[in-house]
Amino acid sequence: MDEHVGSGPIGIIAPTWYFAPQRPQVAQAGWQTTALLSGVLGDGPISGLDDPARATMLLQFAGEFADPATKQRIWEAAEDHIEPTWDRDTGEFTLGFGLDEPHPRGQWNARSMAGWVCTEGAWSRIFNAPNLNKFDEPTVQGVDFPRVALSEAKWDGSALLLAAHPQVAANEGGRTTVRITNVVSTDGWVVTQSNGETMPLTGDGNHVNVQLPLDNRTVVVRQPG
Repeated sequence: MDEHVGSGPIGIIAPTWYFAPQRPQVAQAGWQTTALLSGVLGDGPISGLDDPARATMLLQFAGEFADPATKQRIWEAAEDHIEPTWDRDTGEFTLGFGLDEPHPRGQWNARSMAGWVCTEGAWSRIFNAPNLNKFDEPTVQGVDFPRVALSEAKWDGSALLLAAHPQVAANEGGRTTVRITNVVSTDGWVVTQSNGETMPLTGDGNHVNVQLPLDNRTVVVRQPG
């Protein structure tokens, strides 16, 4: 990469997220510089969190580079500044960053949430150790988002683990239907509810329909045999 970002600390900090999968040593230097300047590496207060741009950068980097305890410390310190808001009528969770704007900043929300969901080294592994098997495994489609979200959707090699969460308060206790695609056969699939009850599922063309309770409890979908 024959490009110059600029001199001073920002020159190594700014591209840290992008360097992580390609130049890990450079990215680590960027993270260490960010952490040092923000006070993350000590026991004192973390600085810069009242600046939305700096807070976003720190929260994003923490997902890829920080150990779990450090990441938790950063997010706990940031909570008073980033204004987390869950609108239960619309099902939207956003960060307002104390800007008092009619619409949350999309890029800052996306980058911060990337840091929230990312575990240490996960961003780099997407590129350097991608899970290509997922393209041949059963896949969930047709989620009624944003009314419904899946708090769990995992194929463990023999079964799908699914949990549906009602993003809108009015839908608590209801049900939703999703499709399981990318299956060799639609015959013989069953779902085991959280209470242990097992029921057969029906195929529809090239997919299997699954009705999920909106209770955030895990159900198991499998094809025995």
